[in-house]
Amino acid sequence: MHRCADPWPRLGAPGVSASEQRRKGCCERKGKTFTYISTYLYTEYLNFFAESYPIYSRMFQTFKEWFWLERFWLPPTIKWSDLEDHDGLVFVKPSHLYMTIPYAFGLLIIRHFFEKFIATPLAKSFGIKEEVRKKITPNTVLENFFKHSTRQPSQTDIYGLAKKCNLTERQVERWFRSRRNQERPCRMKKFQEACWRFAFYLMITVAGIVFLYDKPWVYDLWEVWNGYPRQPLLPSQYWYYILEMSFYWSLIFSLGSDVKRKDFLAHVIHHLAALSLMSFSWCANYIRSGTLVMIVHDVADIWLESAKMFSYAGWKQTCNTLFLIFSTIFFISRLIIFPFWILYCTLILPLHYLEPFFSYIFLNLQLLVLQALHLYWCYFILKMLRRCLFMKNIQDVRSEDEDEDEDEEEEEEEEEKEEITKGKERDCLKNGLGANRDLIPNGQHGH
Repeated sequence: MHRCADPWPRLGAPGVSASEQRRKGCCERKGKTFTYISTYLYTEYLNFFAESYPIYSRMFQTFKEWFWLERFWLPPTIKWSDLEDHDGLVFVKPSHLYMTIPYAFGLLIIRHFFEKFIATPLAKSFGIKEEVRKKITPNTVLENFFKHSTRQPSQTDIYGLAKKCNLTERQVERWFRSRRNQERPCRMKKFQEACWRFAFYLMITVAGIVFLYDKPWVYDLWEVWNGYPRQPLLPSQYWYYILEMSFYWSLIFSLGSDVKRKDFLAHVIHHLAALSLMSFSWCANYIRSGTLVMIVHDVADIWLESAKMFSYAGWKQTCNTLFLIFSTIFFISRLIIFPFWILYCTLILPLHYLEPFFSYIFLNLQLLVLQALHLYWCYFILKMLRRCLFMKNIQDVRSEDEDEDEDEEEEEEEEEKEEITKGKERDCLKNGLGANRDLIPNGQHGH
């Protein structure tokens, strides 16, 4: 087997001064220090693994050599040695991506304080209150049925459970409704999540514009491939990628505690696909086209999250307006700019410079799948637009995996009416009247 040069950086590589890094477009010293620390830990772990499990270590080394074969990642005639740091220039390395994991946990910490000290007061200023769920009477039979059978029992199930628990059917129905309500996230939590995503997308979009506005390949797509793959890494590109990937890792880590959605699996697949695409484009040095893909996607998400925030706050007219803006930007960015600008750049232009090779094909396959997802989401957006224009109400048909809060409100209204009715009946009985306010003959209260 051909033994390719290892793309992972060597420890102790000569450093570059901060001024020279800025002048020549290299990574910042801080990011590079983190890279060396993470690489050192990775190397120490491999040494320990090799000493403890020599057979598995050799298997892993063989797989690693095969995985990093140059023909999988680079154009013909290009070697990994061509992308080693030289003359003060730094090139992308897979080990740079190690830092996305600790940064993801850092974002989770920032998110916690953001939701507590910014999102929550903002929600309260919009009139969103902390909801206290009404406690239900513990019932082992009903709880087991709820967990192991269904959350929505049929009328036959309700009748059988009522007999078994010595309750009325109405009491069983109310118990299940209250139990479902306990698992529904409150509006405050939904608002906090939307507010955090809005803040991050706004920040990363502004950062992306600042990073890219003076780059020649934004205005001339031919520059995306000029000098590929020997294109040095800029500090702005490093931080743009690292922050974006860290954010998606943080979303994956928080899936268990975030609002449960109907398309939970689709969300997981989307986040993993986004990480896969960004990781692949990083390792193969498709950085310039990768930054264009990211800015095109982030610019629309700001408006979606802001529309959700105002929807949870009950500002329906503002929500509808923001959603219309989001829909317009979505259609322009993902159904016009992405296929006719980004895909043209990655699919057609490289053929003027290079012969087709594996990573070129794999990159474009991923982007075509992404475009198919755009069409899939377009279907749901059109459904919501129809609801917005003709029903004057927007509901994310793919989002929350729970009923609307009206169920709980209806339950409370019904219980209030029931209590009022019972109170009136008691008053009537005390005054010698029937439930229909007819006089009751003396001595016939018990009949």
